[in-house]
Amino acid sequence: KHHARGVIIFGSDQEVAGVMRAVRRNNATGSFSWIGSDGWSARSLVSSGNEAEVEGTLSVQPQANPVGGFDDYFLSLTVEKNKRNPWFVEYWENHFGCRYPNSSLTPYNAGTTKECSGEEQLTVKNTQFEAQLQFVSDAVMSFAYAFRDMHRDLCEGRGLCAAMNPIDGVQLLTYLRKVTFTGLSGDRFKFDDNGDGPARYNIIHFKQVPRGSYAWTTVGAYIEGELSLNMSALQFKLEEPQPPSSVCSLPCLTGQAKKYVEGESCCWHCFNCSTYQIVNPADETQCLDCAWGTLPNDDHLHCNDIPEVYIRPKSWWAIGAMLFSSVGVVMTGVVMWVFVTHHNTPVVRASGRELSYVLLSGVFLCYSITFVFVLKPSTVVCAVQRFGLGFCFAVVYSALLTKTNRISRIFNAGKRTTKRPSLISPRSQLCVCLCGVSVQVVVTGVWCVVSPPRAVHHYLVREDNFLVCEASINTSYVIAFAYPIGLIVVCTVYAVLTRKIPEAFNESKHIGFTMYTTCIIWLAFVPIYFSTANNVELRITTTSVTVSLSATVALVCLFTPKLYIILLHPERNVRQSMMTKYSTVRNNLSSSSQRVDSGTQSEVFPLDYELHEKLRTMSGGQPRPTSSTQTCPASCPLPEHRCGPTVTLTPSPTPSTFNGPVQDVPDVQL
Repeated sequence: KHHARGVIIFGSDQEVAGVMRAVRRNNATGSFSWIGSDGWSARSLVSSGNEAEVEGTLSVQPQANPVGGFDDYFLSLTVEKNKRNPWFVEYWENHFGCRYPNSSLTPYNAGTTKECSGEEQLTVKNTQFEAQLQFVSDAVMSFAYAFRDMHRDLCEGRGLCAAMNPIDGVQLLTYLRKVTFTGLSGDRFKFDDNGDGPARYNIIHFKQVPRGSYAWTTVGAYIEGELSLNMSALQFKLEEPQPPSSVCSLPCLTGQAKKYVEGESCCWHCFNCSTYQIVNPADETQCLDCAWGTLPNDDHLHCNDIPEVYIRPKSWWAIGAMLFSSVGVVMTGVVMWVFVTHHNTPVVRASGRELSYVLLSGVFLCYSITFVFVLKPSTVVCAVQRFGLGFCFAVVYSALLTKTNRISRIFNAGKRTTKRPSLISPRSQLCVCLCGVSVQVVVTGVWCVVSPPRAVHHYLVREDNFLVCEASINTSYVIAFAYPIGLIVVCTVYAVLTRKIPEAFNESKHIGFTMYTTCIIWLAFVPIYFSTANNVELRITTTSVTVSLSATVALVCLFTPKLYIILLHPERNVRQSMMTKYSTVRNNLSSSSQRVDSGTQSEVFPLDYELHEKLRTMSGGQPRPTSSTQTCPASCPLPEHRCGPTVTLTPSPTPSTFNGPVQDVPDVQL
């Protein structure tokens, strides 16, 4: 282990002294920090002559307190007083360097001729006591208390009984584990669950204080599981307060995980977590993936939420879309105001007042939906978007389809039959339009039940966190557009079929131009919508602007010609102004056997009048004169009652004819 600097040595003082000499020979002095066992701690044999190598050593030494009364007892002993100890004579001879009379020859007296007098005296100055005497005392007393307790239980304190003769060692061990007493040193003694005596150690430290002077000092203690250490007293090297570093691997940098070397608990390799991972707080050897919508912080310790991205009303994209829609709302309001204030004028009546109001309502909704698109997506907002997007188009194009269908049926029916077409009155037309809109309501309602609207987080890449309505991230919006697209296609077909209608009925041409332009707008929108998936603001802005453009096309193409007459040329907003144009229409319709009395041309607006007359003829009613001041010439091909300029017409009294004068017949509006 090339990086190891801390060394724990279990050994005797002789062995450790040899290690220190080897360190010096290899010029490794100061390279290691030693942790010593009690077998060589504070032993002069180790430190003498090896001070520089031993410096900084931390070691443990069993904590032992003096045994009360033992010093006095031992110092009072003599050979004569301690004959029960056969080894005491040898100790006496070795201690005083003499040979006791009549003693046996031993290695301790063989080298001396001096004879002991018996008057020698043991004193504190010439006697050194063993520091660990407490452990001997506690060991002896442990057996004494174990014998006492065993004798009390088995023999009831009455001498040596058969139960203890001989003594059962296993049974004695049971009593020995249970002993508890206060020893001669004053410390409480008992065995722990493992059968060990109390763990009491002093932590000693070999350091240089001052320079050139080395000594063992106590810097802490370990008492029965509790460690106390005076860190300020530690000094591994003189004038180097920082402890030495002894590691197999350096700590990993912040955001790095560990991969331990097989079989090692202190050696590892550091590796970086990937871009979207953090270090597992519970296991520093693993990296965890951040959830979608979150990214690791700079330290790769936590996953932070990515800010939600959605169009905000204060963004320039939203401001532009709302400004465009606001202008459209104002324009729609102006048109509505003009139509209401000129409600009974010929131009407004000829345009079909009821369906025009429905159409303006749909245009207003198209502009208004933009303000919903720029709101923060939520369940309510997504529901309004889903319903409103298809509904506003259904209102607009249902009204247009009703108009074009009505025109086509009236003129086509005149070529085939004289029977009046059904469902062409204003009330009928409103019912037809309402039925068309209700289809979209049902489709959207079923869609919301099957797939409830909700706001979701959409992630194109890991760095994205788009907050969008769920329907906008897939093709679900096709459901909202499917029915309006069908209406657009049918309206466009009708616009093509009615393009050759006489000029007086030229609103069909305006409707046709509206539908052609709308198709072009939406064909351009589709690729733009799908190519802006990674830009939420642009996609929403494109959608709302496209909706507003469709509404603008309908508003401008269908209502500008009418506003032009109403506001700029009010003199043309009368029935007589269309007489010249009406004459052309009459000639075009003569092939269908349609005739109109010139005396009534001034009574009804020509556009409406021609249809009224057409419908009356198809209904089977024959006009008849009520008064006449002129007779048709013989060369006139018309019936006599249609020739004079002063003839007035009334419907024939048949069940199928209209009741009342012609001008009271419900308007046939385009």
